[in-house]
Amino acid sequence: MSGHEFQSFFPESGSIDHTDTSTAITETTLTELRQIAARYPHKRSALLPMLHLVQSVDGRVSPAGIQACAEVLEITAAQVSGVATFYTMYRRRPAGKHHVGVCTTALCAVMGGDYLLETVSQKLGIEPGEVTPDGTISLERLECNAACDFAPVMMVNWEFMDNMTPDKADQLLDDLASGRVVKSTRGATLTSWREAERVLAGFPDGRADEGPGAGEASLLGLRVAAERGWKAPEAPHTEAISDGKEATQ
Repeated sequence: MSGHEFQSFFPESGSIDHTDTSTAITETTLTELRQIAARYPHKRSALLPMLHLVQSVDGRVSPAGIQACAEVLEITAAQVSGVATFYTMYRRRPAGKHHVGVCTTALCAVMGGDYLLETVSQKLGIEPGEVTPDGTISLERLECNAACDFAPVMMVNWEFMDNMTPDKADQLLDDLASGRVVKSTRGATLTSWREAERVLAGFPDGRADEGPGAGEASLLGLRVAAERGWKAPEAPHTEAISDGKEATQ
């Protein structure tokens, strides 16, 4: 079987740029990393939000950030790097002020996701994984955003932009480039990717309830169920017994 029959859209998913040693991590950042670690009974469980904090400061998972996380958690840099290179939400290279993702998986692809990504790429003059020369926008091909009822979907700084078309994408990119206010279709007004990363690290910005939490496509089934009197089956009744186990009646 020819190897050309298989194509990876994530050829650099395992690499971190160790040649770029620049960092903006300060003692304040280290203090906040320790604060995150202190939230968990086993502090190494804090690694994921700690990496988001690193990204909010350095715009990527930096070598200095990896070392800082390792020292706070008392694990090796290799262990931190192994986690950082496993998840695609962690950037190996600096992201733009706004990070744009286009889903091309399954239903989004059927609904035009690949063409949408091509349109966005051509307008920005960059390929997925790259950043515009002015540093304003970075682009990513995304794997399933779990929003199939709003396909095709784009994300900006991890906020949903639903039911996208090439024309909508064109206007969205113009708005981002010009600094105009942009609101997610199901979420908050956009700030920046780094600010969003700080929220993911566990430092709320007070905007969690801003904007609608659900769209019409998601609520339709709930409304139909209410109109027809449908409901989920009752859960089995359980009660605690003396040895601490539960018995089902």
